[in-house]
Amino acid sequence: MCQLLGMNCNTPTDIGFSFAGFRKRGGMTDSHEDGFGIAFFERSDCTNNGETANDSTGLRLFHDNRPSHLSPVADLVNNYPIKAMNVIAHIRKATQGQNCLANTHPFVREVWGEQWVFAHNGQMNGEFIKRCQRLQDNGNAAHCQPVGSTDSEMAFCYLVNRLKSTFKTRPDDQTLFNFLTTQCRYLSANGLFNCLISNGRWQLAYAGSLLFYLTRQAPFGEAKLADDDLAINFSDVTTDTDKVTILVTVPLTENENWQQLAVNECLIFSEGEIIYKDSPSQRKFLTIDEGIAVARAVGASV
Repeated sequence: MCQLLGMNCNTPTDIGFSFAGFRKRGGMTDSHEDGFGIAFFERSDCTNNGETANDSTGLRLFHDNRPSHLSPVADLVNNYPIKAMNVIAHIRKATQGQNCLANTHPFVREVWGEQWVFAHNGQMNGEFIKRCQRLQDNGNAAHCQPVGSTDSEMAFCYLVNRLKSTFKTRPDDQTLFNFLTTQCRYLSANGLFNCLISNGRWQLAYAGSLLFYLTRQAPFGEAKLADDDLAINFSDVTTDTDKVTILVTVPLTENENWQQLAVNECLIFSEGEIIYKDSPSQRKFLTIDEGIAVARAVGASV
């Protein structure tokens, strides 16, 4: 099972500390050696009719099919303090599709004039893949088609096609978030589905098995990475108004209080805060060992 890392915050923030630990899982402290990718939504100075919108964002994207702990691209990311509002990163252990750049997450597609970024871990089942292939063959998936050969990109294209065929223009946020939750639950019913999605203004987190989050805000303290001999006192590098939420498959630090999403729970974050939450009526939480067992049961690599 691949691993996810996300960040959503209220001020441009460098994800370097979290990424330093996360990248070690790409072949050093864990066995996810089939490439990595990371997408940064940064505040943009581009203008529209001479005016800059407050929520205007630009996207910076890096992919490498080398293990992240050895990757020169990952070195660049760690040494280049990019300050972003939303970040999605992924380290891959291939189950469907060979190790190549086209199969490396996160994937990007245009939705209503916005760039949407998506990363997934898990495994879609064979019936779902056949259904998507039939839709493509019949011309009923024209808005979005996979470039690579992963079940993950197929799931993203399914989601984009459902969005664009259902809504000709962008709906209001509540309608959109309800629809996304419904579609994520449908995808989860057709395989193992954990994902992060962002359009640069908000970030969606959906847990089919394992996903954790942590919100750092004043008073800030020290954090120690679980995968690297590295610690930082965030009070030295933040202001009292900063709010930063980190999302990850398995907690990155050993001395902070991570919150776990329930199975089939959907959260959407903006400015570092939860703005939308949809929880199942009976909340269930898996241990990390149970989550790994679920991945094995559906054929996902662990």
